[in-house]
Amino acid sequence: MRRTHRIASGTLAILLSLPLVLPAASAQAATPAPAVTAAVGTDVHLTLPRPTGPHAVGLSTLDLVDAHRQDPWVPSAGARRLMVSVFYPARPGNGRPAPYMTTEEAALLLQKQAPGAGIPPGTLSGTRSWARTGARPAPGRFPLIVLSPGFTLPRPTLTSLAEDLASRGYAVVLVNHTYEDSGTTFPDGRTLTCTICETLPRRGWVAVNESRAKDVSFVIDQLTGRHSPWQYHRTIDRSRIGMAGHSAGGSAAASAMAADPRVRAGADMDGTFDVPPPAAGVGARPFLLLGTESEHAPGKDTSWDQAWADLGGWKRWLTVTGAVHFNFTDLPVLASQAGFPLPGETIAAERAAAITRAYVGAFFDLQLKGIPQPLLKGPSQAYPEVTFQHP
Repeated sequence: MRRTHRIASGTLAILLSLPLVLPAASAQAATPAPAVTAAVGTDVHLTLPRPTGPHAVGLSTLDLVDAHRQDPWVPSAGARRLMVSVFYPARPGNGRPAPYMTTEEAALLLQKQAPGAGIPPGTLSGTRSWARTGARPAPGRFPLIVLSPGFTLPRPTLTSLAEDLASRGYAVVLVNHTYEDSGTTFPDGRTLTCTICETLPRRGWVAVNESRAKDVSFVIDQLTGRHSPWQYHRTIDRSRIGMAGHSAGGSAAASAMAADPRVRAGADMDGTFDVPPPAAGVGARPFLLLGTESEHAPGKDTSWDQAWADLGGWKRWLTVTGAVHFNFTDLPVLASQAGFPLPGETIAAERAAAITRAYVGAFFDLQLKGIPQPLLKGPSQAYPEVTFQHP
């Protein structure tokens, strides 16, 4: 069985430390040249893809403390503490441009994922996103979608998807799972790094899934409760909640659905299931499998074969030809703009991002809004890279 999400902390580091692979040199790509370090100039400006929906996007950042739960990874830290980013449909023309991440978060992410790539932390932290802080929400009530990042990856790496979903009329909460990512900065100035990235606890990936499910339920409680710390919590439609995640976050989507019946629909983006969905209790709720053709076609990851057989509700198994594991995150788009297209990636990074946003958005539009989606009925001429798997 392939364990795709377990390579998240190493693969990009290897890829970005390789020399640039020129299109004409593809025949020689199998024989690596001596490693070189290429510095990125300070005049490089990184930009996320523009959201596709009709709404402007607002962003609130919350520091949440679960007083009823001790931190599972660092018990001496006391209560479980999480940083979350809430993206929401906003009124146009107000608010301030939101930062992508802190410079320290960027430095730690680059150190973990791309050592030697020569990308200044300020270039990454200065990435242009489309959300605005302090923006007034658009009128109406919106479904809530929880997004969970891959293991070792900080929550901003799913910003493009979060912004796009918010622009389409969703409240979207990006959750950091403290001590599981390269580094997250809290309001007190501390940046907490990963304590379990190199050595998982004895119960390993099952424990990660269980902890993330508890994180998600707590965050839903906080955002939908009567005394929510989020000032715009009344814009959330508590009867329509979904979850998606990349890599380990995709596996955690099934675990969160098992633990919390409020999560009505889930999507796994290229992550091996550490807890099989039938055991996790997804039941007849809808679930989307969206992965790379190279790693998640039938027979490549047996946990997906088992999930497909056992999922009892609406389901789709889609694979994307030419994509690599990170194409469901912001990283390939930003790496390409910095001059480091990922070896093995035979699809343009912007194209892969568009596919991810189109299919994840269509899934939630169907399952949480009841809007018919021809895109999910079968192969599309608009997206020939996407294969509908029927094992």
